[in-house]
Amino acid sequence: MKKLALHYQILIAMVLGAVIGVLVNPGDVQLDDAAVTITAAGTALDDRIHVRTDIGESIRVDIFSSGDAFEAQYPGFFQLAESWSDDGDDGPLTIKVTGRHVHLTEDGRSIDVMYTRNLNGRKFVSKSSASNAAEFKSKFPQWTQLYDEHGGGIVSQVTRWSRFVGDMFLRLLKMITVPLIITSLVTGVAGLGKTSRLGTMFGKTMLYYLTTSLLAIVTGIVIVNLVQPGVGADIPGTSGKSAIADQQQSLTGVLVDQVQAMVPENPIHSIANGDFLSIIVFSILLGIFIIRTGGDSGERLRGFFEAGFEVMMQMTLFIISLAPIGVFAFMLFATASQGLEIFRILAWYMLAVFLALLVHATITLPLIVKFVARRSPLDYARAMSPALMTAFSTASSNGTLPLTITCVEERAGVSNRVSSFVLPLGATINMDGTALYEAVAVLFIAQGYATVHPEFHLTLGMQVVVALTALLASVGAAGIPHAGLVMMLIVLDAVGLPTEAQGVIIAVDRVLDMCRTSVNVWSDSCGCAVMDRFEKVAPQP
Repeated sequence: MKKLALHYQILIAMVLGAVIGVLVNPGDVQLDDAAVTITAAGTALDDRIHVRTDIGESIRVDIFSSGDAFEAQYPGFFQLAESWSDDGDDGPLTIKVTGRHVHLTEDGRSIDVMYTRNLNGRKFVSKSSASNAAEFKSKFPQWTQLYDEHGGGIVSQVTRWSRFVGDMFLRLLKMITVPLIITSLVTGVAGLGKTSRLGTMFGKTMLYYLTTSLLAIVTGIVIVNLVQPGVGADIPGTSGKSAIADQQQSLTGVLVDQVQAMVPENPIHSIANGDFLSIIVFSILLGIFIIRTGGDSGERLRGFFEAGFEVMMQMTLFIISLAPIGVFAFMLFATASQGLEIFRILAWYMLAVFLALLVHATITLPLIVKFVARRSPLDYARAMSPALMTAFSTASSNGTLPLTITCVEERAGVSNRVSSFVLPLGATINMDGTALYEAVAVLFIAQGYATVHPEFHLTLGMQVVVALTALLASVGAAGIPHAGLVMMLIVLDAVGLPTEAQGVIIAVDRVLDMCRTSVNVWSDSCGCAVMDRFEKVAPQP
């Protein structure tokens, strides 16, 4: 019997995991209306602040010594209490709390309660977490009765084991990241051939690749800030604290740090610690100097890395073949813990990615073809349609490469001298769609992280880090299905966001992978048109 295609396996696993998860999901626990009473020792909220919250039969009292700490725990209360504090009234402010409900989640690592309520018509969400039942009851006695009635049981077991299986799949992805990047980049650069090919055409081609990839990333960042798919979303995997990058650092400081991070003091240390920016730059330089060295030494090293790349490709393909298991586990965990709400979250995320890819593919790149290559974007797209459709169906830019070369040369009329150089190089390092996708996905996760961690703010500096890291990570992405999942770990690591949060978006990665691969191939093809125009007007050697 013919084996079912991988994307169909992933689709089946996603549906099956979602159905089982929804069936075991306990849903929200509805609570009666309550009240929040705020009193201050002085006439301003910046003095000692007492907050009494009536929750069921228990009373919780929080005392804060600063307004910042108060705002972090109860975001938005200052606005609600503004008129009261302006009047200098020492008396209590009572706010009616309606629409209260809580959601309990256990995954074997922590017990979380998401508390949602409306305060004077505004929605607020807070999360309480502990590592085990005893700690949870000790830290949050107001939720003891809730845990006794709804904690443990089959839901706890399902979420615990599905989280474990999903995390094992993520560990496999992390395992291959460093060796795949090194062998892929060194092989791709060293395979360019003679040093002369690193001359004028290489410089122009790299300028095009970096420009279009950066434009794609900026497009993605703009769209994700407009759509805001992660704002207000409780994304599984974002509950724990992470080593978030310094949010107080200036933009200049961020840029300086990123440039310094690109040059490793010790490449072996960078490889061992997973310092991806350093690894990428070192691998590119190693490939260049293998070419410059040449002779038997250069050939032996090139053969060594080519052999390593073939082995790593086989290992990567094997791990990716396990994606249905990972998708099933992550989807089961997401729906068992979040219910149907997770589909609304993923729908907004997918919309943001689609919109960004659409803008880049139908506006940015056609404008480059029109005004830089001096060709009709519509005619050029028709010529490339077989390759674009194949890229969409296979989600592999490497697998589409032979057809892309054929379409560029025979249907679009680009010279072989240009296509034989630009397209193989592009299939290795030019990944507009992947770079855009990584930027959107990481900022989506950051927005979700901010939902459950009010003290976290997504700054401009962090978005610059995401942009630069996504640009370099896309250079090291292999042209095979789901390779962007491996590279996303690099971007998440760069800004200190939890890599576990990537798990839930794996479920919809295949559809997005097909779209971003088509954008990757379309960008490579447009690069051929641009280089062909400049080669025709430039004097030939």
